[in-house]
Amino acid sequence: MRILPFLAFFFSTFLLFAQSTKIPTLISYELVKTYTKEALQQRWKEQGVPQAVAPVRYSIDVYEIVYRTKWHDGSTIKASGLYFVPTDSTKVEAMPMVCYHHGTQIKKDRTVRLGGEQAICVGFAADGYLVARPDYIGLGKGDKKHLYHHVPTQSGASMDLLRAIKELNPRIKVSQNNLLFATGYSQGGHATMGFHKTVQEQYSEEFKITASAPMSGAYDLAGVQEETMFKEYSHPGYLPYLFFSFQEVYGFYNNISDILVAPYDTILPPLYKGQHSMGYINRLLPSIPKDVLRPEVVEQYLANDDFPFKKALKENSVHDWKPEQPMLLCYCQADEQVSYKNALVAYDKMKENGSDLVRIKQVNKHLGHRDCAMFAVMHAKMFFDSFRKGSKKGTAGPLGKRFLIGIGKSSLAKKAKKRRKRRAKVLAAQKAAKQSNNKKTVQKEDSKNKG
Repeated sequence: MRILPFLAFFFSTFLLFAQSTKIPTLISYELVKTYTKEALQQRWKEQGVPQAVAPVRYSIDVYEIVYRTKWHDGSTIKASGLYFVPTDSTKVEAMPMVCYHHGTQIKKDRTVRLGGEQAICVGFAADGYLVARPDYIGLGKGDKKHLYHHVPTQSGASMDLLRAIKELNPRIKVSQNNLLFATGYSQGGHATMGFHKTVQEQYSEEFKITASAPMSGAYDLAGVQEETMFKEYSHPGYLPYLFFSFQEVYGFYNNISDILVAPYDTILPPLYKGQHSMGYINRLLPSIPKDVLRPEVVEQYLANDDFPFKKALKENSVHDWKPEQPMLLCYCQADEQVSYKNALVAYDKMKENGSDLVRIKQVNKHLGHRDCAMFAVMHAKMFFDSFRKGSKKGTAGPLGKRFLIGIGKSSLAKKAKKRRKRRAKVLAAQKAAKQSNNKKTVQKEDSKNKG
């Protein structure tokens, strides 16, 4: 009879020991930047950003965090990220957390600056949000290589950064409340939706997502987004990025020359090692992405649903599920990089699956991918703000603020339309000149042959 108390003591001691010897997620942290409230207010004023739209209520400390996460094979590696913390509160205030997922980046290095998507993180933090910004695996100060649009490692990097921050908060005297939001733009939109889906399906006991706002993401990789492979596309470098990333995980070819035509089988691999920009790579590629592939590979892709690369795209598509927490999908119809149909397909599929918590917002008809971002973020933030004010399903935000944002969108959309017209004229002239040169070359060759 005395064996039972002994066993109970043994197991309770073992559990306490296991908990005390658990390897922490956090490896190191460093305060790398401070933005004062006054400096931010001045910056917003110089850029014409109304305080009514983007309030600056706090100064911000920016921490760089190095932490442990998992590689695709389950081994432990290092990853990094940034943590934006509102400061100078007049009282100890528990603040909500936003996990912000950034867009496509291929260069490994990441600086800390008040620009680009980091400015978005600063905008959230200046209004009282804690903001976690994972670099993703393979970028920043992390190990290995980045696995582009690979859902498990993207989601794992986000969750492990949040775990590391939970360890860090008591050390820097920061208190987090129970509101957890997730958002991101472009690749970050895909990463956000994958994060929300992964948490709901596998980690709901640990993380309680309040709401998410995926923005302009390629959710349906094997569906509407694959259309970009077969027509002229502004960013042909995305396709090899997917190939090299998925090859690392799934290993579906033995020799790159079995997939890519010459000379791309030799010139492309070195370009995806984190030292070059996507703009540089795009300039070296044909304007139709599939033209870097061997013709027989394209034929197999189109004919066989079990073709390994197509299966990888399907496995990492994130549009077909049923969100159980509120979600706002933002997109712009004139987006030239990510088909707006991704948002429509995801919304329709989620409604079909029975979700009544998904909203969709066309930010603007005329804004392209880059210009759409800032306004999509404004709608996402108003959506999140409504939960801070007690909403259960989220609202579109105050009418006055939406009116001011609408004025800004209209002004930028007019400029965008003029830019597109000028660009179209330049391209038409270049095409005409090329055709004229080709015609002269043919006539010259005919003349030689007749002579």
